[in-house]
Amino acid sequence: MRRVLALAVLAATALGPAPAVAAEPGAGVVVRAEALPRALWVPGTGAAQRVTYWSRTSEGKAAQSTGAVFVPAGTPPAGGWPVLSWAHGTVGLGDACAPSTAGRSERDRTYLGTWLRQGYAVVATDYIGLGTPGVHAYLDGQAEANAVIDMVRAARATTPALARRWAAIGQSQGGGAALFTAAKATRYAPELDYRGAVTTGPASNVTEFTALIGPYVPDIGLANLTAYLSYVLRGVKAARPGFDLDSYLTPLGRQVMADAERLCYADMAARVKGIGIGQLLSRPLLTGDYLKTAREVLDVPLTGYDRPLFIGQGTNDTDVPIFLTAKLTFDLSLRGQKFTYKTYPGKDHSATMAASLTDTIPFVRTLLG
Repeated sequence: MRRVLALAVLAATALGPAPAVAAEPGAGVVVRAEALPRALWVPGTGAAQRVTYWSRTSEGKAAQSTGAVFVPAGTPPAGGWPVLSWAHGTVGLGDACAPSTAGRSERDRTYLGTWLRQGYAVVATDYIGLGTPGVHAYLDGQAEANAVIDMVRAARATTPALARRWAAIGQSQGGGAALFTAAKATRYAPELDYRGAVTTGPASNVTEFTALIGPYVPDIGLANLTAYLSYVLRGVKAARPGFDLDSYLTPLGRQVMADAERLCYADMAARVKGIGIGQLLSRPLLTGDYLKTAREVLDVPLTGYDRPLFIGQGTNDTDVPIFLTAKLTFDLSLRGQKFTYKTYPGKDHSATMAASLTDTIPFVRTLLG
């Protein structure tokens, strides 16, 4: 026995010490912080930064994201400015589309400015892959939620005037991200004080909707749908690299997917004008492993909402039709989830944001003060 132990010691000595294993960077750890050019500030901003920070993909791998921190003008209240973590809508997949460098639409600037004037700091992720390595995994809800939450961590590390208490707000793509965020925030970042979420025109039931699509779908003259589908399919591929996207695509579809990686939304919609969604596909998405893979990436959680949740939907929304959100609320109710649901008659996808403020401002005030 002694001889065996002696041999083991000699072997260990000969091999030397075990190599050190580099620890992965912590979620929310800041890589770089710099002043945000004033041209990119939203109305009501007193100070702003652009932050690069670490987050996690939906498969748990460390990945970088960028985002902006907007602090209201004036003196912070006792305990610091309460925080709203903003999840933006569709801008594209390319690095040039990242809002912290490309700027924001007037709609978003006005909307975020309203929240700043209410006395909330706004922290706004770009999401993983927009301005950082890799293709942005569009609608990969777990990854987007991680970026939304880790943005709060990064912002508080660089801006001491921010409070621990925070809420998530999001529209469209970001509305879906806010739902994913709401379902995991208290578990993912227990050191923060997550209070609830506001989501308008949220992306949901995307798997079921897209699974109906195949070569048989005619061109109905809606270039925005073709652009969205291109982003969805390329996003699933980015989230799950093993997914054989090319096996579903026509030669034209492969060209469109390549362009989807770099073109921002307006340019992408122009690129696919006159191209129907069926022209992208060589076989139906119901075949093969699309359904299984897409569910892992796109399906909104139907449980886990342990803080107040507000869902707003315009009746005239053609980007996220009301029947998709109605199904979401039905599915949540079946599982005993509590939420507030408001519809806005005559409002389209964009107009719902402003229309909802009469309800969401008091809703958030009850959460954050």
